[in-house]
Amino acid sequence: MKYTPLEVDGVHLVEMEPFTDERGGFARSFDTTEFEAHGMRPEVAQCNVSWNHRAGTLRGLHLSVPGHPESKFIRCTRGAIVDVAVDVRPDSPTYMQHVMVELTAENRLGLYLPPHLAHAYQTLTDDTEVLYMVSVPYAPGAEVGYRYDDPAFGLTWPREVAVISDKDASWPAFDAEANAERFRAGVPA
Repeated sequence: MKYTPLEVDGVHLVEMEPFTDERGGFARSFDTTEFEAHGMRPEVAQCNVSWNHRAGTLRGLHLSVPGHPESKFIRCTRGAIVDVAVDVRPDSPTYMQHVMVELTAENRLGLYLPPHLAHAYQTLTDDTEVLYMVSVPYAPGAEVGYRYDDPAFGLTWPREVAVISDKDASWPAFDAEANAERFRAGVPA
């Protein structure tokens, strides 16, 4: 596999290196030894899948609180998404920077996110499916979020938001001081 570090500290684009013949193709999509060698967390506690009926569906921005170090490895298995990671870790060298990557069933790219980044994606096509592995089990109360359209992040979504949950539409605006306190305390603010 090919690992490309992106502009946000700890985020990697992971490209499979397929072997093809008359049968089709084969490629490794995950390798714990290689993840560790690239400074990534290879633990997998859960594997989640989401399916989305309409293009323009937006999920996020979510992140795990300090004390619950949830890394993610995301792939789009049907359709296409734009996946976004915003660095809200106050002590990070890439604090308040973001990456936006197109993941599709055709390009078969994966995106690795270290813990405590705000994460979201928007579907680019109807009937999109997303598979993501997470390093720790879901814990109620360990998730917080920010508005997908918060001007503090400078995100430009490729499509009009067609579908969003009430929860995701009502996350608060980013508050740098409250966020810093959350990281200092290691608990939700």
